[in-house]
Parts: sequence; C-alpha cells; structure tokens
Amino acid sequence: MNYQFQFGVIANYRDELLSGLLLTIQLSVSSIVLGLALGIMLASVRAMYGGLIGRIIKLYVEVVRNTPFLVQLFIIFFGLPVLGVRVDATAAALIGMTINLGAYTTEIIRAGIDAVHRSQVEAGQSLGMTTYQIYRHIIIPPAIAKVYPALCSQFILMTLASSVCSAISAEELSSVTAQIESQSYRSFEVYVIATLIYLALSMVLRGIFALVGWYLFKRRPKLKLAPAVEGA
Repeated sequence: MNYQFQFGVIANYRDELLSGLLLTIQLSVSSIVLGLALGIMLASVRAMYGGLIGRIIKLYVEVVRNTPFLVQLFIIFFGLPVLGVRVDATAAALIGMTINLGAYTTEIIRAGIDAVHRSQVEAGQSLGMTTYQIYRHIIIPPAIAKVYPALCSQFILMTLASSVCSAISAEELSSVTAQIESQSYRSFEVYVIATLIYLALSMVLRGIFALVGWYLFKRRPKLKLAPAVEGA
C-alpha cells in the first residue's frame, strides 16, 4: 500500500468542521427539546381522550415510523414549496427532525404511561385532582422515568440521523465533510475525522443524559417519584 496518510491537510479545514459540528449540535438539541415536548403532549392527549383524536395521533406515529426520514425531509424541503410554503434548508432540517423524533417519543412515552399502575390514577382521583393534574403530577413523571433509557437512545439516534440533512444542503457536519472531501481529495482522512467527531458527540450526549437521569430519577427519588414508584 503506497497511500500516504495526510491528516494534517484536514487541519486546514478546522473552521468549516467546527461550523458544521455546531450546526449539528444546534439541530440535535433543538429537535430533542421540541420532539420531547411534542411526544409528551401527544402521548398524554392520546391517553386522555382516545377516540378520533387518538386515532389521528396513532396515524401520525405510524406514518412517520414507517417511512424513510430522507423522504420526510424531501417532502418538507421540496414538496412544501409547491404548496406555497418555503423554508430554508436549516429550518427544514429542524422541522423534519422534530416531526420524526416527536413520533418516536410519542410511542415511547405512551408505553411509559401504560406502565403506570391504575391505582396511582385512582389515588389522584380520590384526592379530587383534575385529569390534567393527574397527568402532570402523577402519570407523566414516573412514565418518563420508566422509559428514560429508551428516550435517550432515540435522542442519540436522531443526532446521528441528522447527517441525512446533508441531502437538502443543510450545512451540518456531514455536509461540510463532503465539501472538504471534494476540495482536498483526502477521502479517508476527512471521513475518519468525521467519524471520530460523531463518536465523541455521541459519548458526550450519553454522559449528559446519564447525569440528567441520575439527578432527576436517582438523586432525588424520594422528593419526586416515591409515590409513583411505590405504587407501580
């Protein structure tokens, strides 16, 4: 093998890589926050009301979970302009990631809600709490605690899936990596660097999620979750 590795060449593009990484982080964090909020809201509405609303939410979940993320992005970025709605690549990426993550978190949190023991709901009703109060204080906190590992795994998968957004020219890490590869012709080196950056990003996110989970569900269990856990 006569190939000469030249990782030093990639250092000339560190500003571009940093810019792409920052956009990847921004898209990931924003979609995680929005997707989680969307998932909590839809899972709660589906559990509270069911009926037609529940079937509409289930349809949304099934459509998103059974279609490629890339196709969803293309509909937002290339399809919506046909209807007169235009969004730039970054906004389309954020909308697509939020919709996709929202569907998965809805289903995950629904499973958590189903796992909450009925006696806890009855205890809330006996205290005269409203349906909203029961979900806000009795059901949602332990439901999220039960499915927290699954939620974190989905968040990290969505972060890695953000690389798909390069297909609509969002200037995130994968898109920048492809641009650097076309300019430097150092394919192996630049994609190895990108792999290491994604790996480091995933490890950092896992560490942050573990710390948040420890703080919310283990450090203060008696303050927040003791009644729910004991009744489960």
